[in-house]
Amino acid sequence: MKLTADAKGTFAIAPTPFHDDGRIDERSIDRLTDFYEEVGCDGVTVLGILGEAPKLDAAEAEQVAVRYVKRAKKMQVIVGVSAPGFATMRSLAKASMDAGAAGVMIAPPPSLRTDDQITGYFKQAAEAIGPDIPWVLQDYPLTLSVVFTPAVIRKIVMDNPNCVMLKHEDWPGLEKISTLRGFQKDGSLRPLSILCGNGGTFLDFEMERGADGAMTGYAFPELLIDVVNLSKAGKRDAAHDLFDAHLPLIRYEQQPGVGLTVRKYVLQKRGIIASSAQRKPGATMTATAKAEVDYLLSRVARFDKRANLGPQSSAAG
Repeated sequence: MKLTADAKGTFAIAPTPFHDDGRIDERSIDRLTDFYEEVGCDGVTVLGILGEAPKLDAAEAEQVAVRYVKRAKKMQVIVGVSAPGFATMRSLAKASMDAGAAGVMIAPPPSLRTDDQITGYFKQAAEAIGPDIPWVLQDYPLTLSVVFTPAVIRKIVMDNPNCVMLKHEDWPGLEKISTLRGFQKDGSLRPLSILCGNGGTFLDFEMERGADGAMTGYAFPELLIDVVNLSKAGKRDAAHDLFDAHLPLIRYEQQPGVGLTVRKYVLQKRGIIASSAQRKPGATMTATAKAEVDYLLSRVARFDKRANLGPQSSAAG
C-alpha cells in the first residue's frame, strides 16, 4: 500500500548491515526486518543517512532496497533515494516502487541556500520521480546544512501533491511543528504526516506538539513505539518516565560521527545483526566507548528490562 498523509506510528530508520569485510549482509537485513515487524513498527525507512547510502553504488542500493521491501510483510517500506543527479534518483525510486515500496524519501543537497533554490529543487525532484510516487521531505539542517522555514515547507507540500510526509529533524524544532499544525488549522496547508527523527532526542515533546510518530534509528525501537503510543493515549507522565530512562543512551548515540557505531554495536549485542561493521570510511568504537555503552545499558535496564543485555552476542552470519 502506498504511503499517504495519514501515516502515523513508528517507522524505524534501518542501518545497512555489512560483513566485517564490507560486503552487504543480506541475512542480517532479513533478521533486522523481522525484528522491526516483531516489535510492532509500522514501517521502516532504508538507505537514509543512517543506512550509509552514499557508500553504496547504484546496483548495491537497489539490492538493499529490494531486499528490505521483499522481506517486509506487514510494514510499509520507505526508500531514501537522495542522489546528486535526478537520473539516479528516478532509477532507484522506480525499482523500489516496482518491488513494493510504499514511498521514497528525498533530502536536499547541501548546496541549496535560498528559499527559491529549495522550493525549485524539490519541484524538479518531484517531477523526476513522477506524480504517482509518494515521497517524504527530509528536513535535517544539522547534518545537511539546508534550513527550511515553515513557510518553505508549506510551499513545497502545496506545490507537490505527492509530498505526503515530513521527516522532521530540525533542532530546535518544536515551534516548527506547532506552526505547521497551525497552518493546517487555518486551511493554508493540506494534510501532512509528520514523523520525527534526531535519534528520538525530543520525541516526548514532539508528540505533544502534534507529531504523528517517530522515524529514527534508535537501537530500541520498542521505546519509540511505547512513547508514541503512550503520548497518543494521553499518558503523559508514563511516556516521559520511560523516555527519561532511555535519554542518556539516546544522547550518547547522538554524538556526531559516533551514533551509527553505537547503534550497530547495540543491535549486534541484541543478536539482530551479525557485525557492527560500517563500510569504510567509517568510525570504530574503542574498548572504553563500548564499556560506556554497556554501562548505559545497565542503567536503562534498571527501569526497562529490555535493555538488560548479557555478554555481547553475535547473530549467526
